[in-house]
Amino acid sequence: MAGEGQRRRWSLQGKTALVTGGTKGIGHVIVEELAGFGAIIHTCARDEAHLNECLSDWKKKGFQVTGSVCDASSWTEREKLMQTVSTLFDAKLSILINNVGAIRSKPTIENTAEDFSFHISTNLESAYHFSQLAHPLLKSSGCGNIVFISSVAGVVSFGISSIYCATKGTY
Repeated sequence: MAGEGQRRRWSLQGKTALVTGGTKGIGHVIVEELAGFGAIIHTCARDEAHLNECLSDWKKKGFQVTGSVCDASSWTEREKLMQTVSTLFDAKLSILINNVGAIRSKPTIENTAEDFSFHISTNLESAYHFSQLAHPLLKSSGCGNIVFISSVAGVVSFGISSIYCATKGTY
């Protein structure tokens, strides 16, 4: 079977990964794909109840996934998350997936300074900061990789989410 050969060929056995925003959408799919290839994963989300539901589902599937509640817009919560990841993975991280993203949909002229700050800190600053914080762990693993998840909205603006569009452009 073609799929079986691919799974054997592309093993991530023994690799560790942090997937930010891994309980919904693309992040959820990424967690399942990496886990399916044998990676040990930690993810984060703002919604603790939903995070726990996902962790329970992943455990039933036999995936090695742990998780933390983290508001990626917060500098201190990002630092706390990376400290947790460092402890869990013995200060070695193979893969960082900067996926987290949030959107507040409203017409551009209705956005407030707080809306702007929220989008910038969650969607843009967090990816940069997580990459900085993960650097020593990625380097210690001997083969660290960082993936940034962008959005088509970064190329084709949506009328009700201009700040989101600006923060999710291609890296």
